Amino acid sequence: MGTSKRRIAGALALMTGVAALDCGPAAAQPTETTVLPELNVTNTRLVGGAGRSRRGVAPGAGGDAGTDAPAETAGPSGIVTGTIITGASSTVITAQEIERSPGTTLQDVLAREPGIQVRNLFGMVNGASTTVDMRGFGAAGTSNTLVLVNGRRLNDIDMAGVDFSAIPKNSIERIEITRGNSGAVLYGDGAVGGVINIVTKNAVDLPPSARVQAGFGSFNYREGNLSANTSAAGFAASVYANAIRSDGYRENNKLRQENAVGDLRWNDGRDTTAYFNISGDNQHLGLPGGRRVTLTSSELVTNRRGAATPFDFGDKNGLNATLGVTRVLWQGTELVVDGGVRNKKQESGFFSAFGSIFDSGFKADLTSLSITPRLLSQHVIGGAPGKLITGIDVYHSIYDSDRSQHLGDPPIHRYDLKQTTAAFYAQETVGVRPDTDFAFGGRVQRNSITARDAFDPNAPGAAFSSAPVQGLPFDGNEVQYAWHVGIEHRVTREVAVFGRAARAFRVPNVDERVGMSPFGVPTSFDLKTQTSHDAEGGIRATAGPLTWQISAYYMELENELHFSPATFTNVNLDPTKRYGAENIVTWNVSEFLRVKAGLAYTVSKFREGPFAGNDVPLVSPWTGSVAVSWDIYRKYLVLDAVARFFSGRRMDNDQANFQPLIPAQAVVDVRIGGEIDKFFWSASVQNVFNALYFEYAIASAFTFGTYNAYPLPGRTYLVRAGMQF
Repeated sequence: MGTSKRRIAGALALMTGVAALDCGPAAAQPTETTVLPELNVTNTRLVGGAGRSRRGVAPGAGGDAGTDAPAETAGPSGIVTGTIITGASSTVITAQEIERSPGTTLQDVLAREPGIQVRNLFGMVNGASTTVDMRGFGAAGTSNTLVLVNGRRLNDIDMAGVDFSAIPKNSIERIEITRGNSGAVLYGDGAVGGVINIVTKNAVDLPPSARVQAGFGSFNYREGNLSANTSAAGFAASVYANAIRSDGYRENNKLRQENAVGDLRWNDGRDTTAYFNISGDNQHLGLPGGRRVTLTSSELVTNRRGAATPFDFGDKNGLNATLGVTRVLWQGTELVVDGGVRNKKQESGFFSAFGSIFDSGFKADLTSLSITPRLLSQHVIGGAPGKLITGIDVYHSIYDSDRSQHLGDPPIHRYDLKQTTAAFYAQETVGVRPDTDFAFGGRVQRNSITARDAFDPNAPGAAFSSAPVQGLPFDGNEVQYAWHVGIEHRVTREVAVFGRAARAFRVPNVDERVGMSPFGVPTSFDLKTQTSHDAEGGIRATAGPLTWQISAYYMELENELHFSPATFTNVNLDPTKRYGAENIVTWNVSEFLRVKAGLAYTVSKFREGPFAGNDVPLVSPWTGSVAVSWDIYRKYLVLDAVARFFSGRRMDNDQANFQPLIPAQAVVDVRIGGEIDKFFWSASVQNVFNALYFEYAIASAFTFGTYNAYPLPGRTYLVRAGMQF
C-alpha cells in the first residue's frame, strides 16, 4: 500500500511514530428477532428465474448478475439476485442472523465466517474503516475482496476500501459470500479473494409499517435507527436510516455517522418492473494513530488509550443512485437495463509532532458512472435445463485529489486520473444430469487509464514533500480476461461434491499508482495488472440435524500488488501463492437451539524473490468461531453468543518475518434480547473476558521489537430497544 493511502487511513504514515520506527511511508420484520437464524447451505439446482417470486429481495436492484442461485434468491420479478456460483464455496447470512448477532457491526458478523479475516485500526468504533480480507491478502485485502450491494460494485479505484459502517444494518435482507475468484466472470476485477454481495430489503407486497430503535453503550455510544415501508397499486417504497455518535475507545477517536437508504419501485403487474435506489452517508472520524512499543517501553501498558496524533481526522461523505428497468421478453427470459452514479468526497488532516512543515492535508473527489445491461434466460437444450446470464459492463471513474501541507493551502500535487472499463461476459449453467450441474463462463474486459500530476514547487511545504517532483503523464490500455469452470454432483440426497477452477485479475488502484516511485523520482503511474489462477474442491453434507461443508483451495498469483519495505513504494511482486481449507458445521440441536462453528486454515506465502518462503504479513494461519443461538422462552427471551479466535499474524511491513507476531487472541460476545407484542429489546456485552488485544500493527523494517500497535477496547456494553408500528 502506498504512502498516500497510509496517510488517508491515518494508520500508517503517522509522523510521531512511524518515522521513528524506520517503517517507511507509509429493519428486520417484527418477528424476525424471534426466529432462530436459518442455516443456508446453498445448493446449485437450476431453479429461480422468470416467473418465480419472493417478497423482500431487491429485483435487479442493479447488477444482479448472480447465477446458480437457489430458489430462495429469486426476486419478486423473477430476477436472480444471488452471487452463488456452481462449484464455489458459498455462505448466506440471513437478516435474522444479522439482527441477533452479539457483535455491533457488519464486520463482526462477517468475521464469524471461515476464510474472512478482519482488522480494526480505529478503536473498533462502529467498525468504521475496518478491513475485511478474504483468503489472506493482508494489507491489500480491501482491493482483493469485491463488495457488492444488490450486485453492483462498491469497490472504488482508490484504496480506501468499502466502509461497511455506511450501510444501515436494518436495510439488509441477506449477505451472500462466494469464496475464491470465480466471481470475476460476472463482476470484473478485484474478485480475487472472493465476493460479498449485500442484498437489501424492499417494500414489495408489504402493508404500511414503521420501526424505530435507539441504543446506548460504552464510551458514550448513542445510535438511532428508523425504517418505514409501504406498497399500493403496483408501487412500493421504503426507507432505512441510522445515526451514530461515539467518543470512541481512544483519545481523538470520536465518530459521527449518518446513513440513509431509499428504495422506490413499480411494476405493471405483468412483465415490467422499474426501480430507483438512492443512498447517502456522512462520516467524521478522529484518527488517534498507533501506540509505540520497543524492547524497553510500551505505550500499550503506560497509556493504551492515548493518541499519537491527537488532531488527525478523516471526513467522508457519499451519494449513490441506481435507476433501472426489467422486462420479461418471453417465458424464462428477462432483460435488465440499469445504470448508476456514485460520488465520494474525502478530506483528511494530518499534523506532525516535528513541526507544521511536515503536516499534510488530503482532499479527494471520486465519481463513478456505470451502465450494466444484461440478459437472464432459462432454457432447455437437448433435454438438459440451462441457465444463461450475459451482459455488458461499462464503468467510468473520475478521480481528483489535492495533496497540500494544510487543508486550504494551494495543493503541492493535484492528481487527476480517469479509468474506464468495458466488458462483455457470459456464464452458462447446465443440468447435465438430474444430479449434476456444470457451469462455464468467461469475461473479456478492456481497461483504460489516464493519469496526470500537477506539481506546484511554490506551494507551502513543497520542498518537504515526499514527492518533490512532478509525475510523468501516463496513458495505458490493456485487455484482460477471466474464466470459470465449475461442477457440482449430488452423490445422494445428503451428500454433494463440488469443484471449480478460475482465472481472475486486479487492476492497480489510484493510491498504488501514486505511491509507486521512490523519494525524488517522478511517479510514472505504471504498474502491471495482477492476475491469479485458483482451483477448489469440497463436500457438502447433511445428516439429520447436522450440516457440514468443507473445501480446500490453491491459488497462484502473478504481479501481485504490494507495498515494499525495502523501497517504500508499491511494486509488482515476484509470484506468490495461497492455499488452505475451510470448514462450516451447523447442528440444529432442537427447534430452539442451534450451534454453528467454522474453522479456516490459510497459508499465504511469497513464492519467489527476496522473501521466497516467507509469510505474507497480516494473515493469520488459523481462524475460527463458535456461535450459539437459543430461544430460552419463545420470542420473549433469546440468547446469542459468539466466540471468535485468530492465531498470531505477521505485522504489516514485516515481509522479512523477523519481528514478533501480533499475538493470537480469542474474544467472546454475548447478546440477550426478546420481544413483547410490538416492543423489542436487547442487551449485549462485547469482549466478555476483557481481553486487551490488537489486530493490526506496523513494524520497523530494521529494529527488532519496535512497532506501532493499534489497540482495541476491552469489555464494552450496548443496550437497544425499539417499537414496530
